[in-house]
Amino acid sequence: MKGIYKPLFTPWKIRNLEIKNRIVLTSMGGTSIFGWMEPCHFDKEAANFLLEKAKNNVGLVLPGIAPIQDPILNRYLYKNKRMFKKLKVFMEEFHKTGAKMFVQLTAGFGRSMAVNAVMEKIANNKILNVLAKPILNVDRLCKAPSATPNRWSDKVPSKEMSVKEIKKMIDAFAKTAKLCKEAGVDGVEIHAVHEGYLLDQFTLPYCNMRTDDYGGNFENRYRFPVEIVKAIKAVCGDDYPVSLRYSVVSKTKGFRSGAMPGEDYHEVGRDMIESEKAAKYLQDAGYDMLNSDNGTYDAWYWAHPPMYMPQNCNLDDVAHIKKYVTIPVVCAGRMEPDVAAKAIAAGKIDAMGVARQFLADPQWVTKLMNDQMDDIRPCICCHNGCFNMCHYEGVANDQDLSDTMHMARCAINPITMQTKKYKIKPAKVTKNVTVIGGGVGGMEVALVSAMRGHNVTVYEKSNQLGGVFIAASNFDFKEKDQALLDWYRRQIAKYSNIKVILNKEINNINEIKADEIVIATGAKANHLTIPGDATPIEASSYLMDKRKVKGKVLIIGGGLTGCEIAYDLYLKKQHPIIVEMKQDLIAVKGVCLANSSYLRDFFKLHKVPVYLNSKVLQVKDGVATIATKNGNVEVEVDSVITSVGYKPNPLAKKDVNVHIVGDAHHVGNLRTVIWRAWDVAMKL
Repeated sequence: MKGIYKPLFTPWKIRNLEIKNRIVLTSMGGTSIFGWMEPCHFDKEAANFLLEKAKNNVGLVLPGIAPIQDPILNRYLYKNKRMFKKLKVFMEEFHKTGAKMFVQLTAGFGRSMAVNAVMEKIANNKILNVLAKPILNVDRLCKAPSATPNRWSDKVPSKEMSVKEIKKMIDAFAKTAKLCKEAGVDGVEIHAVHEGYLLDQFTLPYCNMRTDDYGGNFENRYRFPVEIVKAIKAVCGDDYPVSLRYSVVSKTKGFRSGAMPGEDYHEVGRDMIESEKAAKYLQDAGYDMLNSDNGTYDAWYWAHPPMYMPQNCNLDDVAHIKKYVTIPVVCAGRMEPDVAAKAIAAGKIDAMGVARQFLADPQWVTKLMNDQMDDIRPCICCHNGCFNMCHYEGVANDQDLSDTMHMARCAINPITMQTKKYKIKPAKVTKNVTVIGGGVGGMEVALVSAMRGHNVTVYEKSNQLGGVFIAASNFDFKEKDQALLDWYRRQIAKYSNIKVILNKEINNINEIKADEIVIATGAKANHLTIPGDATPIEASSYLMDKRKVKGKVLIIGGGLTGCEIAYDLYLKKQHPIIVEMKQDLIAVKGVCLANSSYLRDFFKLHKVPVYLNSKVLQVKDGVATIATKNGNVEVEVDSVITSVGYKPNPLAKKDVNVHIVGDAHHVGNLRTVIWRAWDVAMKL
């Protein structure tokens, strides 16, 4: 192990509990030991996931949030005694690894509940509302400290929670924690005065307008989390560790309005001055650790940082708050091991919190210890598989039910939380497999096929592997995408049964002699005719050579690619102008709100011109005429980039021994490309 990482592998204590190293697997929705959105149960898939991380040298493991009361069927956790008996057996096995585990318990979501179209219908139909309540009680799921707008939908505003409901929940926390202790769980974490969830909403002035004992002054706003920890300590004892998920600063300007890094703004939630007081107050109440970052669902990109956020984005604020407490403080948020190790050695934080990197590569800690850094598959912060809760104007949470029910999967590692579906099985018959196209889809098919024992030949028409992902990753802020490409190339080179032939374009599959042929020839850009005299540049062509544009750049198409180009141009001191036909930017499925809201908020802050529900009529003599809902406008432009989508471009049709993967099969994102590659390669 390199010396710079050694501070990560020193022991530390949470109250009297010693943790073997300072790497904490922080909670992710979908990895709950008690299941996710379904009725509570002992979840074997999550248990296997957690045990694998423990075996791979994680010090402290935190499963995904466990709602004190089931989202479906409304049962309290503590009433399922059989579940805790199974948990006890699991903990005996888990402790053989030397790791420790805290179960994270949550009061719920409040106004942050990701309302979808079905929930909107239930909430706004009296008959459906009554009929659904025993199964899906939308009113209860969305209840908040006060009547406030839901983060996702104006059609389901949150109603005020009663004192009786608060007291029942406090009692449920205590009873559940006691059962966790009896099952051998090392501690519990309370979720959360963090991220704008229900408990946090009680503490935040812009969400809590109550006038009773749970609203108003500082002590009243923090009363709910304080009473929870005191109730737990009363039944579990003072020595039983209780951690708190904690957002140091809310970074929030208002409902559905976050603050950008470095922005000068008025904080409507918890500012640093209050946080200094709150951290000490919560410690004195009984909390034994602060598991910290920043943000709320209104400023979601702080708690779920996309690739646009700086690495280690929460470290300075978390390090500041540590000065005001004596209990351990963990920092999460795009943390890099070398930076975390340095901060730990300097006493700025006590441990490093990491979540989604464990989805991309469950063995990354072991690889770090063994100086195998090049073998670590990097998380690219896309959220496509793990947390693709999508929202745009006019649509609440635009997410497939399968994704809602199965969070914490991974776009670039299909095995994660899907071990029953995706696994490497040796091929019964060794075949010669030819892959035409060396993009991500082609490389993934080659790797899976080679791992199964096949002999693989990859033909790539260019001089390097990577395909269109080379262009897609060609931004300064996509260093992890670039690292992923390098990872693929290194992995391909390791297999003696993979042969790569570069600078060779295959135009006719009949010239290929193979048992199986996989077409991975990608997609081609949609062509857009623009009246006038401009020479537009297609997005992927621009991304391969950014020197072609400068000044005022008209971007036609406000999807993810168009917005990322605009963001990049602004960072490079150019002047992007976005025109989008839909009612919002990035109005598509699959892009997490944390990612899309960052870009939208960035454009608002920096006054980047955005024309929605609009169309470019012509570009002539350096002037673009744009049809908007309020009439035509004229805008001076120096260059034009089109980003209006792609269509599959398969070399051949699917046949008995001809298979199509990637964008050649269906234009999507990295998740659809990689998962499809596995679907095909597992059957070859």
